[in-house]
Amino acid sequence: MEFSNNQPIYLQIADMICEKILANTWKENERIPSVRDLAGEIQVNPNTVMRAYTYLEEKGVIANQRGIGFFAAQGSLKETRNLRIEKLITAELNSVFRTMDLLGLNISDLKKYYDDYKMDIVKGE
Repeated sequence: MEFSNNQPIYLQIADMICEKILANTWKENERIPSVRDLAGEIQVNPNTVMRAYTYLEEKGVIANQRGIGFFAAQGSLKETRNLRIEKLITAELNSVFRTMDLLGLNISDLKKYYDDYKMDIVKGE
């Protein structure tokens, strides 16, 4: 996993976990990698992974079953989706809207680009 400098590593790990849940790679009530296993896999300190797990546990995305391990929580798909929507609105869209204003673009311009993007996906590009 490659990390960027614009966000704490534990939040980038949390984002990666959320992506796996959204992509249905890790399903609700399914065990997820241990802190040590994930830390070794992505080559970070186990404390950093633990911080990501604690954050996601507080958000209701994962659950710890003592002595067994961490699991994608019941309702994790919904909670993950809500977290990502919140992040999209508060962080990413504000930046997009600011840039749109600077470039003189409006929502209809953005819709055209989005429609083109969706067409490329359908075509497999």
